[in-house]
Amino acid sequence: MCHSAGSRPPALPVAHGEVAEHGPLEITAADGNRFCAYRAVPATPNGSSMVVLPDARGLHPFYENLAQRFAQAGFHTIAIDFYGRTAGTSQRADSFDPMNHLPLLGTGHVDADVTAAVGLLREEHPGPVFTVGFCLGGGHSWRQAAGDLGLAGAIGFYGSPRFFGDATTDLSAPLLMLLAGNDVATPPEAFRALAAGFEQAGKTYEMHVYDGAPHSFFDRAFGEWEEACADAWHRIVDFTAHNAGRPRA
Repeated sequence: MCHSAGSRPPALPVAHGEVAEHGPLEITAADGNRFCAYRAVPATPNGSSMVVLPDARGLHPFYENLAQRFAQAGFHTIAIDFYGRTAGTSQRADSFDPMNHLPLLGTGHVDADVTAAVGLLREEHPGPVFTVGFCLGGGHSWRQAAGDLGLAGAIGFYGSPRFFGDATTDLSAPLLMLLAGNDVATPPEAFRALAAGFEQAGKTYEMHVYDGAPHSFFDRAFGEWEEACADAWHRIVDFTAHNAGRPRA
């Protein structure tokens, strides 16, 4: 199930600022869906924005905390929930069972909600926009790089390639894949096949595998993977800086 309700993202290993404000909000997509989200505003903006796509459990505390981490790094950030159409806008408590809703979640639903979040960020803060996702959200984040949102880049942790679908030839935005070497949810062959498709189509991407790391290793509770978490943060900061035209860290 990826990150549990008790999970929390690792701290930034680089110099960072403060969070000016943060809290829940609701967003309405073009198809009328109203979904819950969480906003975090940086005290010292870096000029870029980030949309966070959660794992299959939806918008739970890990992602609210992660939104604050990205705000500390300078990003205007919105983390979204996937299940407004079937579960409403209530908080995704421990008792929430995503398996009752996941079969009803289509790629078009995710795209509409991401589009709404990106639009809100651009309306308030013009500048480069990135997406980042985890597990279910990781695959959907990668797929946004093949869409028409004009993203500056898309990042995904241990996402499922099946959510990328047949969009390989449409890849147009920079892509960063951060993978667990011992991922029991998705076999390494699936990631290699996705990468091979990018190679065949002549697409540029970045892929890093953390050897031996388990699915959902990006968690402060996994002390043995502290170096991998720090490296992943550095890669995200470097990737976003480069593709937003800022100096690399």
